Amino acid sequence: MIKKIIAVFALVVSTVAFSQENNASPYSFYGVGDLKFRGTVDTRSMGGIGILPDSIHLNLQNPATYGHLKLTTFTVAASMSNTDFKTASQTDNASRTTLDYIAVGLPFRKIGFSFGLMPYTSVGYKIRSTDTEGGFTRERQFKGSGGLNRAFAGVAYRITPSFSLGADMQYNFGNIETRSITDITSVGIQYPTREINRSDYGGFSFNIGAVYQKKITTLLNMYASATYTPRGSLNSTTNREIASITLNTSGNEAVVNTPITAKFSDNNVRLPSKFSVGTGIGQERKWFAGAEYMFQESNELGNRFDNITVAGFETAHRISLGGFFIPNYMSFNRYLSRVTYRAGLKYEKTGLIINNQAIDDYGFTLGLGLPLSGTIGGSNLNIGFEMGRRGTTSAGLIQENYMNFFVSLSLNDRWFIKRKYE
Repeated sequence: MIKKIIAVFALVVSTVAFSQENNASPYSFYGVGDLKFRGTVDTRSMGGIGILPDSIHLNLQNPATYGHLKLTTFTVAASMSNTDFKTASQTDNASRTTLDYIAVGLPFRKIGFSFGLMPYTSVGYKIRSTDTEGGFTRERQFKGSGGLNRAFAGVAYRITPSFSLGADMQYNFGNIETRSITDITSVGIQYPTREINRSDYGGFSFNIGAVYQKKITTLLNMYASATYTPRGSLNSTTNREIASITLNTSGNEAVVNTPITAKFSDNNVRLPSKFSVGTGIGQERKWFAGAEYMFQESNELGNRFDNITVAGFETAHRISLGGFFIPNYMSFNRYLSRVTYRAGLKYEKTGLIINNQAIDDYGFTLGLGLPLSGTIGGSNLNIGFEMGRRGTTSAGLIQENYMNFFVSLSLNDRWFIKRKYE
């Protein structure tokens, strides 16, 4: 009963937690921000591969895996990131701690359900640029915050013991606020100009998946997985305010005239389609090794400032390799033998191009699945670590060297048991 109360309470308060500023990347300037959810802690610790159906873990990347749950599963995760930003001449650093997702899975024989909430994208940047042209100097400041959250509900059905199909329905919602200040000197312009845009988004999307598993020898199992996300759309409403301001040495702003306001609506903000396929082999409750490939069509979402023309989008690709090893799942006297050891590699072409440079992301991951004593069904604490690099210092761009630490709690219990005695 306590676990049920915890799950309901966490779902209620998580909307507030997801609204925190959880990004510091200048690359979140483009589109609707950085993609935030990259898998649950256990899959992310294996390079992000979402292939395995699991009886005690929720795989939120492929809804077909819900049909393999044996126990009611509640999971919640948080992460801490530390990023070093590097240009050809400067360095900087930023850290963030965020709640990553919260979800519940419910098994009913051959059918599995899941629902939850997670961040979908995040925006968080501060950029300053100065250029001189035609005898005057222009200084520009950009700041953005916010992002989109995703509430989802999914169902899966085990058509045969080897083959499952599933689907998620997702509602994406949130807001993004951007601020730009332009200060032009040497041409008689007294005050800087500030533009504030607040965009509110909302819309549905879908995700379908399939999982196949088969014994190929007495001990070895083969797994295959595929997911497809059709192109989606969002409705957006943007409120814009333009005003002349004063800036003091502390950066405080004061409006000196009546702001000009406007309101815009767009009922066709496109989300790109995505397809993934993966396969692997392993021995149940012993080891697994697999690979996954993801393809995403070119993003049609440009940056939120029309006069920035140095950026564009191309198709995105990601290759992930990973697996796990459990020394002895049934060991009673050696705790470390029951720990799940995970590792993985990833390489991603993000699809973002700036100054004719593709922004790529690659790294490696490590993780542990720690069984919790005194719990039933394999409840555990999952810990993961990711180190990687995104971007480049070429063409005046920024290279991000990041370290991410993430942790999740996966609790398993039997919620629906028919009593034999009253």
